[in-house]
Amino acid sequence: MLALCLIGGPAMAADRLSMRVEVYGPLGLHVLTLNTTLEEAGDRYSITADYATTGVAGLVIDQKTHAQARGRLTAASAEPESFRSLTRRNGVERQDRADYRPDGSVEGSSTLAPPDPVPPAVLRGTVDNLTAYFRLERQLVAKRTCALTAAVFDGRHRYDLVFADAGQQVLSPENGQRMEGHTIACRMTRRLYGASAEQDEGARQGTIWYAPLLPGDVMVPVRMRLETQIGSVDAYLAELHGRGVDLRLME
Repeated sequence: MLALCLIGGPAMAADRLSMRVEVYGPLGLHVLTLNTTLEEAGDRYSITADYATTGVAGLVIDQKTHAQARGRLTAASAEPESFRSLTRRNGVERQDRADYRPDGSVEGSSTLAPPDPVPPAVLRGTVDNLTAYFRLERQLVAKRTCALTAAVFDGRHRYDLVFADAGQQVLSPENGQRMEGHTIACRMTRRLYGASAEQDEGARQGTIWYAPLLPGDVMVPVRMRLETQIGSVDAYLAELHGRGVDLRLME
């Protein structure tokens, strides 16, 4: 579900953005609440994501995750330096870490080592999943296109996030979210490296709608429709705070 969680923008001293996303699964049942924070100071950024399954989703996958990425801002993009994640899934705790070097090499580890470790050769040039979405959002501002492929390694899993343009669309209020207006739609596909059942814990594919809800060069994900291990889910931006804006789109 980390695929749901990012907001992006230009570097600003002591700049802090926060958002809450509510996720609904089959039969419209509430399955997850996601809170994310982006902090920028000079050319540095930090992204923190916290989420936990609830309701019917918790009966299938009981999961709580805290993740943080840190790195450096570049023109219309971002370069990660570290990623840390603590996940408790169905009673089993796992800590993942990855450090991204300036020469493109990556060092990572997990307290629950996968049965088939990822070869070091395919880690070069990878980023964490939080930074991958952050890159997309900064690119949307600079180039107005979703076309992007990010090679991802989070300390345990290696996969590609492939984004493609799905056109400009006008959203209307839906399922209690008071959001309407023009958006840019991006198709997302998660392309796995190797075979691992655990890799199904993330969103496999879907559509994300972005809108400029904050001042400055910012694109914000306002609605998502994703295919996950529990089936199709719909995610809605509920709250957004930062840069003089306080939006509450859902209760």
